[in-house]
Amino acid sequence: MQPIRELNADTSLRAVAETTNIKWETSEAGGVLRKRLERIDQKPEPVTTIVRYQANSAFPAHQHINGEEIFVLEGTFSDNHGNYQTGSYLRNPAGTSHLPFSKDGCTIFVKLQQFQLNDSKQCHIQTKQQQWLPGPVPGVSVMPLHEFGTEQVALVKWEANTIFQTHQHLGGEEIFVLEGAFEDELGSYPKGTWLRNPPNSIHTPFTRQECIMFVKTGHLSSL
Repeated sequence: MQPIRELNADTSLRAVAETTNIKWETSEAGGVLRKRLERIDQKPEPVTTIVRYQANSAFPAHQHINGEEIFVLEGTFSDNHGNYQTGSYLRNPAGTSHLPFSKDGCTIFVKLQQFQLNDSKQCHIQTKQQQWLPGPVPGVSVMPLHEFGTEQVALVKWEANTIFQTHQHLGGEEIFVLEGAFEDELGSYPKGTWLRNPPNSIHTPFTRQECIMFVKTGHLSSL
């Protein structure tokens, strides 16, 4: 199979992928599969993927040129520094390195080479141990995970039948739906959907059922 050089590479365009409908691809590491969502053909290459480690599989040791961001969707992801269970959020900045593996298997959401300049914070947050905070409107709760420059990362929880005011994303918005379904006037996005709204986009989101999302805002204007 020829390598995909670019995929959803134009961050000025809206992109949507229901990842449950995407087939798993093999990788250069045996037992490690992936679903590619975004790849930009530049050095270092920004990449967004879902990665599945089958039981007792590993990826070669490597260094992060411009950072690695991970959210553990299911199972236990491990490296030579520790074990990270479902709900773990990790940031490994430029210059860090590790040897990732999984003993029992896991699935993770991964973003590579997308840290803002001088963002050097390394962290591991187990979100299942964190508190939800009141959100900007009734029915919405937030769990802040990271903030640097224009970028903000959080989990956002919506109660059923919640409507958010129409708003604009000056620096763009990226969403991965973890539970339930998220909606706006352009469509419905069930669990497993990856959605990227470009800088200056406008929408009116709402829910008809409970929903939890991994959300990044303000980061696309720097890519």
